[in-house]
Amino acid sequence: MGPHSGDASGGRAGRARLALLALLGSVLVPLVSAGLRSVLWALAGVAGLSLAAVGVWWTLAHTGALRALGVSLSVAAPVAVLVVYAASGMLGPALLSLALWLLAVTAARTATAPGRAASGRAVAEAPRAPWVLMNPRSGGGRVGRFQLAEKARAAGCRVVLLRPGQDVAALARQAVADGADLLAVAGGDGTQALVAEVAAHHDLPFAVIPAGTRNHFALDLGLDRDDPAAALEALSGGVELRVDLGYAADRVFVNNASFGTYASVVTDPAYRDAKTRTTLRSLPALLTGEDAPRLRTRADGRYVDGLQALLVSNNPYGRAVDAARPGRRQRLDSGQLGVVCVRVGNTVEAARVVRGSRSESLVRLNAGEVVVEADADTLPVGIDGEHVVLPSPVVCHSAPGVLRVRVPRRPGAPRAGGATADWPRVARLALGRPSPEPVPGGAGPAR
Repeated sequence: MGPHSGDASGGRAGRARLALLALLGSVLVPLVSAGLRSVLWALAGVAGLSLAAVGVWWTLAHTGALRALGVSLSVAAPVAVLVVYAASGMLGPALLSLALWLLAVTAARTATAPGRAASGRAVAEAPRAPWVLMNPRSGGGRVGRFQLAEKARAAGCRVVLLRPGQDVAALARQAVADGADLLAVAGGDGTQALVAEVAAHHDLPFAVIPAGTRNHFALDLGLDRDDPAAALEALSGGVELRVDLGYAADRVFVNNASFGTYASVVTDPAYRDAKTRTTLRSLPALLTGEDAPRLRTRADGRYVDGLQALLVSNNPYGRAVDAARPGRRQRLDSGQLGVVCVRVGNTVEAARVVRGSRSESLVRLNAGEVVVEADADTLPVGIDGEHVVLPSPVVCHSAPGVLRVRVPRRPGAPRAGGATADWPRVARLALGRPSPEPVPGGAGPAR
């Protein structure tokens, strides 16, 4: 037990107690304000959310008058609920209850989030011949704006600037042949994945410099996306940890592989320059048209069909959202793929989406292997934001702990933001009976 373990345990117990008190307060505030009538107000709020979900569905799945009605409904339904709450004097209690509930969930997540165990990391010696691939176009020119090439060269790195049309993996393999003992990337997640696969194959350390647009992988590694130059500290030593890689057939991904509607939309050449317009134009046919794609998947012993969209992630995300803006991953070493299945075929199913994971329209699983198939011979797939077409069925699997990642010695940002609230464990922590931490690299339970 480390010297600060008692402080950490006490802090977790304190946050667990805060979570339970805030949760209790979120229930008591409306009860004190309106008594048993608060149940009716809660139902009214749920009804407003359901109508808003219906409006969003009509907006995405239809055109013309029904789309216009959907836009109006998605805005008017929640506004009407707020107006009714305000007129009845329940708006203040409702907002206070919501704030307490958010506080409870946040405190519960941080109380139960696994620590970044030192046993899984080791201080690493500085590489002798680090090699860095930089994409000058990534992130709107972040490589040049932050002078990353100059700073990397000053740190003793061989820097290669990626030119259009070059084979990223071939460049990385040539670097290894030339004696590189660390591979690094300043670019988007798709470029990182290609170089990471080469690093894993040769068991070389890999470093991420967050110079892309979204940098989801860097975020979950705890790197500062607003200061990409800080990641260069890992090139002169740093700390090493083992993380997983995901595969869709023979294509590697560090974040996710998306199938169905999102993957089909990004195949349109107009998507890069007009994302919103292209999406709204394409979605009605993809969601409700006669030739709308329908996916099937087998994961963790379950078979789910009739899917419009499927997201397979390298370790589970803490919340289910779209592929462009996924949640945070609590771990990158669980040896599991996260699976989010979306099945919304009509207005009723759209209304049920507000139930979250309890809805049949939204299925979440964890699995070591996922099989995705459709009636077509090929499937469009968005792999870390890059479009590819793969033969159907596509077998996705996790490669546990194959990637050695170097990060700066200083602690990264906390990764509890996407964790789910485990209320039984929160209660045990609050009572001074903490349950064991998950074993690093172990397979988590399906959810």
